[in-house]
Amino acid sequence: MSPQLPEPIAGYFSTAKSADQTTIMRHFSPDAVVIDENRSHRGHAAIQLWMDESAKKYSFVAEPFDVSDEGTVTVVTAHVTGNFPGSPVDLRYRFALEGDKIASLEIGV
Repeated sequence: MSPQLPEPIAGYFSTAKSADQTTIMRHFSPDAVVIDENRSHRGHAAIQLWMDESAKKYSFVAEPFDVSDEGTVTVVTAHVTGNFPGSPVDLRYRFALEGDKIASLEIGV
């Protein structure tokens, strides 16, 4: 059973499964920041480029299985499988929300 996630976070994971990077952007605020693999991506254009490059490089599926709140941050742990080194792996997605949008996302172990 999947954990209950706030709507923008649920939308992020739902849309990510379909690999529809254009639709996924509606879940991010215009000046959102994504940190992945020690690189920061700020704003829709940079996040879109990060998603496009990731999709070209790797094929993966993230299945959330745990959620917790750490102050203003929602931490989702997901089992991620795909064609990347170290697969499968459990990753932590640290989301900060601003209203009904993702203001920041940090992905790591």
